[in-house]
Amino acid sequence: MTATDDENDGQATERVVIRDRRKIDPESKAPTAKGKATVGAHRASEPEEEVAPEVEEEKQTEEEPKPALGAELEALRTELEERTHDLQRVTAEYANYRKRVDRDRGAAAEQTTGQVLTALLPVLDDIDRAREHGDLAGPFASVAESLTAATGKLGLVAFGEKGDAFDPNRHEAVAHQTSADVTEPTCVEVMRRGYTLGERLLRPAMVAVADPE
Repeated sequence: MTATDDENDGQATERVVIRDRRKIDPESKAPTAKGKATVGAHRASEPEEEVAPEVEEEKQTEEEPKPALGAELEALRTELEERTHDLQRVTAEYANYRKRVDRDRGAAAEQTTGQVLTALLPVLDDIDRAREHGDLAGPFASVAESLTAATGKLGLVAFGEKGDAFDPNRHEAVAHQTSADVTEPTCVEVMRRGYTLGERLLRPAMVAVADPE
């Protein structure tokens, strides 16, 4: 055995360390300029990260409802205005229809009442003549008063009195004379009284008229 072998037998074998002879920057462990250039070139060669189409579509989808919502609100507002106008028109038409029906119903009722009262006018004329001659007495007077009151409740109004100014729209002149006592055409005698029902003329008064001299 050699001396080396004897030494190895007596103690542990020494550890052999091989050092890297490459130059290392003592101030920083960062790579040298050459290394940086290599890294930069490597990064430049890498493609840039692209935004996924799904993300862009989601953004567009989130932004689209705003104009769509505005258009929908405008459409609803327009439809509401149209329905409001339709309701107002129908309400006005219905109101006019009710007024027309009420007017026609009132006119029909007045016409029917007028026909009945017109048929009773000769009876009222007989009562007036009996009153003038003093024949209206006893039970007949009570019946006459009841009939006059009933026709008055229905709206019958008598007109035509001596001394009234002559009105060709309400009086029927059957005789004319002149008089110094009047300053305008005047009814000096009433042969038959006239009657109105509301604003409707049922019969003109029959009179004698005196004109001023």
